[in-house]
This record gives sequence, C-alpha cells and structure tokens, in this order.
Amino acid sequence: MDNVANKMKVTSQKSINQDWSLLKHLCEVPAPSGHEKPLRDFLLQWIKKEKKKWKTKPTIVAGEEFQDCIILKFGKPRTAIFAHMDSIGFTVRYFNQLLSIGSPDADMGTKLVGRDSLGPIECELEFDKEDHAFYKFGRPIDRGTCLTYKVDFRETKDYIETAYLDNRLGIYTALQVASTLKDGVIVFSCWEEHGGGSVGYLADYIYRKWKVRQALISDITWITEGVEHGKGVAISLRDKHIPRRSFVDKIIAVAEKNKIDYQLEVEGMGSSDGGELQRNPNLFDWCFVGAPELNPHTPHEKVHKTDIKSMINLYQALMKAL
Repeated sequence: MDNVANKMKVTSQKSINQDWSLLKHLCEVPAPSGHEKPLRDFLLQWIKKEKKKWKTKPTIVAGEEFQDCIILKFGKPRTAIFAHMDSIGFTVRYFNQLLSIGSPDADMGTKLVGRDSLGPIECELEFDKEDHAFYKFGRPIDRGTCLTYKVDFRETKDYIETAYLDNRLGIYTALQVASTLKDGVIVFSCWEEHGGGSVGYLADYIYRKWKVRQALISDITWITEGVEHGKGVAISLRDKHIPRRSFVDKIIAVAEKNKIDYQLEVEGMGSSDGGELQRNPNLFDWCFVGAPELNPHTPHEKVHKTDIKSMINLYQALMKAL
C-alpha cells in the first residue's frame, strides 16, 4: 500500500509542475462549430513553429479543399488520432434571441463574449419563462454573431477547471503526442458538437492516401456513477455507438502492459467522431479514449490532472503499439 501511495504522490507532483499555458491558450481561442477558423489558424502557426523540435517533422495537410480541418502525417502511419476543434456556444438570432450551438448548459448571468461589426462584445446570458435564451447587452448585436463562454482558467493542486476542456484537452493531448510521434496521423476535425460532417471525408482521405484504418478519438467524456475523478483515462466500451471489441481489447492490453491507470466506460447515450467513423463506407476500427470531466458543456468543466497525465501516456503508448 505504501508503494501505491508513493506512486500516486509522484504522479500528482508531476501534474502540479506541468506547464498548462498551451492548454489555457487553446481554451481561450473562440471556435464554436462552424467557426473553427480562429483555432485552425492558431494551430497551424503553433505547429509550424514547434515542429522543428519534434522527433519526426510531419507533412501538414490543410487548405480550402479541407475547409478548416488539419491533418498531420508522420512517417508511415498505421493509426490516426481524431480530435475535434469546435466547441459549443450560441448564435445571435433576432431581437436579442440566442440559438444554441451544440448543447450548452449555462446559468442565467453567464458571461458570453464575441465580436461583431461594431467591435468586441461581453454580454450576459438570460432566459425567459419558457427557457428560451437571450443576451443582455447595451446595444443590438449583429445577427449571426457567434458567442462563447468567457474563459476563466483555474488551476488547483489536483484540478484544471475552465470552459472548453471539451475538446481543447483532446487537442492538447494530440499535440503532446506529436512531439514524440514517429509514425501516425493526427486529424483536427470540425462540427463535432453540432451534428458532425467533416470526419467522413477526412477518414476517406487518410484511408485512400495511406491505408490508415485504425482510429483513436481524443475527446473528453463525463464523470458518472461508474467513471470517477483521479482513477485514470476512460476507455469507452460503448456509448450510443459500439466499437469492435477486439480492437478495444488491444487498447486495454496496451494500458495494462504499460501500467497506465484507466477506467472502462459503458454508456447507452452520447456520441463522438467515432460515430462518423462507424458510418464511414471504409472499414475503420475506432475507440474513444479520453479523460472524464465534471460539469460538461458549462463554463466550469473540471478534470483531474492525473487523468490528463494518464491520457497523454496512454496515447503515446498506443501510437507506438497499434
């Protein structure tokens, strides 16, 4: 028991000393579904600057023919990491009305930010008796303007708490893996929070171009009665969709071999980019592997640092083994 306690103490201490500035910056870049371009531009700039330090310099696939998506190809890839760039948020309609992007879950008075033709916006979220969403601001906001949560990034000894860990933490994990990756593909996709649509053609491209047909979904799941803080990254046996069990068993075996803490998730609802892969005409094996969070789709998403560490460690091991 003493050895176990000491191991947990060392893991926690490593988490405390980690530099979270990149994750903070990722959370602060507004990119609701359909408006991923600001995050795409940030990622391309960051990758082009950092890739000279990486073990393998990737081929960067991006441009108008890929809309706002990005593909990074390393060496001779066998497996792809999919991480969606978009977040939930709101679209300004008419007469102070707001329409949801994805499924935001915020209280009255939540601060929302954005920009329209007249400049920057910081307003408050309001609801009427029928739970319709509105904004409170000193002037009308241009219709069609995207609004997102004002980010308040908080770090404690054991936790990170902020808006948009879903899925900036999935992107952060993929970028940590990129620095040591020899062979693989990393795909940054769009629209996951609001119906999907990009993963089909991205999967088709990497299948035709490099014969890649294994995928890991780097996304964030939820704390439930069976998935807890601090117990390790969640390996999902199923959600609304069901991955092929023999592939999931390979992932579990890698976690066991490398002594990485993990939890098995079994849910009957919820989905991810894995659902699009399952509907893809090309045969893809896929599995959702992600840290669990409290308060999903709120401004206060909360993840345990040791779960982030185990998520990064498992992805690094999987991209070598699969």
